[in-house]
Amino acid sequence: MNGPRFQAQEFPAEPGVYLFRNAAGEVIYVGKAKVLRKRLASYFQASRRRTADVKVRALIHQIATVETRVVRNEAEALLLESRLVKEYKPRYNSELRDDKRFVCVAVDARETFPRLVLTRLKRPDGREYFGPFPHGGGVREGVEFLIDWLGLRSCGGARPSPRRALHCLNAGVRSCPAPCRGGITPEAYQERLVRALAVLRGAVAPAVIELERRMREAAIGQRYEEAGRWRDLRELVRAWRGGVRTFEHGPAHALQNAVPVAAGEAAVADLQAALGLGQLPRVIACVDISTIGGAFTVGSLTCFKNGRPSPRDYRRFRIRTVAGCDDFAAVREVVFRHAQRLREEAHPFPDLLVIDGGAGQLGAAIAGLQAADAPPLPVMGLAKRHEEIHLPGRDTPVVLPRHRPALKLLQAIRDEAHRFALAYHHGLRNARIRDSVLDDIEGVGPVRKLALLKTFGSLRRLSRATPEAVAAAIPGLGLTLARQVIQVLGGHSRGVNYITAP
Repeated sequence: MNGPRFQAQEFPAEPGVYLFRNAAGEVIYVGKAKVLRKRLASYFQASRRRTADVKVRALIHQIATVETRVVRNEAEALLLESRLVKEYKPRYNSELRDDKRFVCVAVDARETFPRLVLTRLKRPDGREYFGPFPHGGGVREGVEFLIDWLGLRSCGGARPSPRRALHCLNAGVRSCPAPCRGGITPEAYQERLVRALAVLRGAVAPAVIELERRMREAAIGQRYEEAGRWRDLRELVRAWRGGVRTFEHGPAHALQNAVPVAAGEAAVADLQAALGLGQLPRVIACVDISTIGGAFTVGSLTCFKNGRPSPRDYRRFRIRTVAGCDDFAAVREVVFRHAQRLREEAHPFPDLLVIDGGAGQLGAAIAGLQAADAPPLPVMGLAKRHEEIHLPGRDTPVVLPRHRPALKLLQAIRDEAHRFALAYHHGLRNARIRDSVLDDIEGVGPVRKLALLKTFGSLRRLSRATPEAVAAAIPGLGLTLARQVIQVLGGHSRGVNYITAP
């Protein structure tokens, strides 16, 4: 059987997503891989072309171009694959159903004592879903840890009842709070649930600390196999940093609204005491900056009200006035623009402004407020490394105990701001990468762009060529423009890689 020939070394040895296009440029299949090079090489082995079934052989025969998109891990690959399949609706993704459903965690806020439930199906049933997770066994262990650590129920049924309690041993052999026997109030149970959902949303620090404690305790007792399990679970939970919630079915923020007000207000009151504020910080805004090497620098502003997220008040910013890596200047721009908008539109300012960073970022935020002629308001910086709180006029940062509700609230809003900024940054980066970087080079129009890609097969191959080879291969391009092409590609060799069949 004849078919396209590709060299395995042309593909990245990293996790990501691949797209097969036919000669007309249409996407005919989207797939994901832990290691793109290995996965793609398997398609083009002679033995695979001989032994594959009819549909796979037909797919391989139509491949004219392979496009790869590198991501950080399998979870990101899964999510990107899902989005691209919905976007392109490739023919062979519907005909080659070799992808199993992945595990999600579902929570129903309408239950009096909500449970963390594993499921492979997503339905419009009013529940909030977290995931999907690429490894079912790993997420099962992680959820069981959360249930045991925080004391949540795991029995079936929407409502635990005394009749069920007659045959249930969970209270005796597990850390179940036994709501069926009146062992815990709905309000106290909700506080535990909020902590579990915070971990699933990316605030993993408390869970990691607990796992490390268990790991050390097992190691001291020479229970090394158990210590190894806690270590592996710690790495799994760390991978949830930044949040794993990707979709929600049912009323917006249903679960958030089910959380009792007292749980959030308790943390707000503790924060007021910790910072010595004159009034309760009921409205807290947080600013974060996301960039990689100064490219696609963006800012985010998230808002918590009474200790809970208020997504309708979130804002995102494309940095306009800062070139390169200047975190301080980016913070100043975001704070200035937001404060200026609030003042011009006569909107109230937050009770507390939190900046993700240390003394430098705090100073930049204050400069932004002053430039916008904002009214005086409390502002602080939260440095990630040791969770140090930097306050204006104080040389020594404040360090709160890890268990204190005030710190947990600050961590939650900081992590949410980081997640929101990172999502915006990735969206811009991926959208920009989809456009060839050749489009930015003056003198390289659509015809020359197509000629370059056809001649060299991929941006990676083109970036490795000498200017002389490029100028000689493309009539009329010239050595000066060829040098400019190579120079631009030198900073864009990672991300999207297009490989065209020879």
